[in-house]
Amino acid sequence: MTWWSTDDDEDDEPEFDESAVRVRPNRRGSRPRTKTRPEHADAIAGIVLGVDRGRYHVLIDEGGADEHVLTAARASELRRKSVVTGDRVDLVGDVSGDEGSLARIVRVQERTTLLRRSADDTDEVERVIVANADQMLIVVAAANPEPRVRLIDRYLVAAFDAGIRPLLCMTKTDLADPDEFLHNFPGLELPVFRSRSDEMPLAEITESLIGHRTVFVGHSGVGKSTLVNALVPSAHRATGHVNVVTGRGRHTSSSTVSLRIEHDGRTGWVIDTPGVRSFGLGHVDPANILGAFTDLARIADDCPRGCTHLPDSPDCAIIEAVDAGELGETGRARLDSLQRLLTTFA
Repeated sequence: MTWWSTDDDEDDEPEFDESAVRVRPNRRGSRPRTKTRPEHADAIAGIVLGVDRGRYHVLIDEGGADEHVLTAARASELRRKSVVTGDRVDLVGDVSGDEGSLARIVRVQERTTLLRRSADDTDEVERVIVANADQMLIVVAAANPEPRVRLIDRYLVAAFDAGIRPLLCMTKTDLADPDEFLHNFPGLELPVFRSRSDEMPLAEITESLIGHRTVFVGHSGVGKSTLVNALVPSAHRATGHVNVVTGRGRHTSSSTVSLRIEHDGRTGWVIDTPGVRSFGLGHVDPANILGAFTDLARIADDCPRGCTHLPDSPDCAIIEAVDAGELGETGRARLDSLQRLLTTFA
């Protein structure tokens, strides 16, 4: 190909033909990239009810005349930020909720709480379970499978670390007396519901859920999904059974989902989660655990710097106050509970 021409009357200096210059097109489009993002002033607010293979089911106008659920995708500017069940988000695009429509999540609003777990106690990478819950209902069976104190301790630590109020539901109490197991938690002021296989305290539990966003957690096979289906008949959460050989339940709930519960014109939200057999605490700040024991935390201000508040801690003001009887009859039980929770990841 000739890039220049010559003329006998002109110098032999080449003349470039601009039309012949080879220019590679911009693979990312004709516009240069910019870090300036649109403000999306017209975005509408919603709350994420569930996540399914990269698609988010979002409730719009909760309790209003235009309440509906739509499907949304995460905007490219949020590709490095997690969006989880319970998140309050801002959306643009097609927010009609019509079949085949797809909105875009462009912002995640500030979270009030964040329930997390890590793979194990040495893993500082957090796995976010749910956002903006204010209660945690720990579901544990009195038998089949046998209750595990250490796992319940871990749930409690995660709840206190997140600033979430814990509740406890003992299922299958017709198979075993739960009193001995419950003696492990005397100092926690933990609300406890007792449920039989043939009789559940649904009214009592429902009353505690109304006006709250409550995340349900529990070991596989404890009857968590059965309880959710009884509280929210439209839930249709899959239920399983306990393996008679291993004593372990089979995972049935495979995703985290929010379900509305109603009573006397009032509403609450049940957030069902997949059953887990372990709950890593590598991300937990021990100071948050002490903060959940407000009476002990006030005394801890007089502890020496770096005090762990464990039995071998020298000059621990909490231990000295309990030994002196300054915290009354429940002081010893609350200190024992605090120390056991602190040792779960010490």
